[in-house]
Amino acid sequence: MSCVADQPGAEGSPRVLVAGATGFAGALAAQLIWHHPGFELVALTGRSNVGRALQELYPRYRVPLPIEDPAGERAQAIDAAVVAYPHAAAAPTVGALRDRGARVIDLSADFRLGSLATYEAWYGEHPRPDLLEQAVYGLTEMHRERIAGAAIVANPGCYPTAAVLALAPLARAGLIADVVVDAKQGVSGAGRRADEDTTHLSMIGENILPYKVAAHRHTPEIEEQLALLGADVRVQFQAHLVPLDQGELASCYVTPTRPLAAADLQELYRDAYAGEPFVELADAPPGTRDVLATNFCRLFVAADQHTGKVVVLSAIDNLWKGTSSQAVQNLNLMFGREESEGLL
Repeated sequence: MSCVADQPGAEGSPRVLVAGATGFAGALAAQLIWHHPGFELVALTGRSNVGRALQELYPRYRVPLPIEDPAGERAQAIDAAVVAYPHAAAAPTVGALRDRGARVIDLSADFRLGSLATYEAWYGEHPRPDLLEQAVYGLTEMHRERIAGAAIVANPGCYPTAAVLALAPLARAGLIADVVVDAKQGVSGAGRRADEDTTHLSMIGENILPYKVAAHRHTPEIEEQLALLGADVRVQFQAHLVPLDQGELASCYVTPTRPLAAADLQELYRDAYAGEPFVELADAPPGTRDVLATNFCRLFVAADQHTGKVVVLSAIDNLWKGTSSQAVQNLNLMFGREESEGLL
């Protein structure tokens, strides 16, 4: 019996390729699609470990398909692809896949920003600006109707996922005068082949490290999404690496445009996320373990009567809701399946 025949997804299901499957995000996306009842994972590509089965690199995922040369991306008959390459490297692959008619979920930053000028100010020259109009920002809870019909879905960054879900109800209500987002993430967020010296194990163990101070590229992504919701504000964003494998907590400190009572805040957030399958409102501050290896975002909101500020805490798994499982949530929408299928 072939490897593909062992998948839960039945023959005739949409055929999916994962490009860049050897990194953390691509490998998890492959595992989720391999076990998904409604999709058929037909190929994995990568720029390293060609010929090795993914389960040799990541035994816990138990995906037996081999890693193929990236040239295979042009040879497979597919309906959709998840592209897990770094920014700038992803866009040409996205373009090639679109030329073949595949619908694409891109995990890089290449299509997250609607403004070309903003992208180039933070990332440099865009490799495929002609594709920007095809892209929809993939924060499912904010853009699900457009995601359902999208040709390219730009999966959000993990920090913006946590921050925007935390702040969206306040932004829509015109309640954000100023905001500081203080976020902490496990070292998997730096990627499997991180280049920064600060990601070395000897620097991370028993340590908390701020990085990209006053210069983090997720800042304009958060600002753009909040502006679309009605909050045209500058965001003070600071990221930290903490000694965890995975997990993320964003602590958001908001100066509101008017005083807010605790009861009003609770009602605002309950109304905003009623019926959302993957956003939970907690009665106590959440920890990263609460959402480990899940597609959930767990929120806690409080009114600080002493300072007049609003505190919103947002916990996600950076590899799951922050990256790969959110990609599958979007893939479900794109192919008319239940949004939570394969994720609960």
